[in-house]
Amino acid sequence: MKTAKDIMTTNVITVKSCTTREELAKILATNKISGVPVMDDEGCCIIGIVTEADLLTKSGATVGEIMTKEVVSVCEDTPIEEIAKILAEKGIKRVPVVKEGKLVGIVSRADIVKAFAGG
Repeated sequence: MKTAKDIMTTNVITVKSCTTREELAKILATNKISGVPVMDDEGCCIIGIVTEADLLTKSGATVGEIMTKEVVSVCEDTPIEEIAKILAEKGIKRVPVVKEGKLVGIVSRADIVKAFAGG
């Protein structure tokens, strides 16, 4: 049975709460991604997640003002079927993967689809 560790992206692009909307838009567009974890000032703990939807629908000058603060995360040994269920139930597109409170990866819907397709 595959787990988060088997399918997660480990080179995770992150931002800080002081990142401007414009910087965020450039990061998302340049990297062809739709959301990123928001890290604390030390860069070790997740304090939020920010997505294209936040950028388009919320007002605020910085990531800290538009991010979602209640972050749903999983651990490395979470089965992909359970991750798929979490994404569906919560209506979200990605979950950070944490180990001992530290960000170690991220799993998106696309990662799960690839895994289900045998990739």
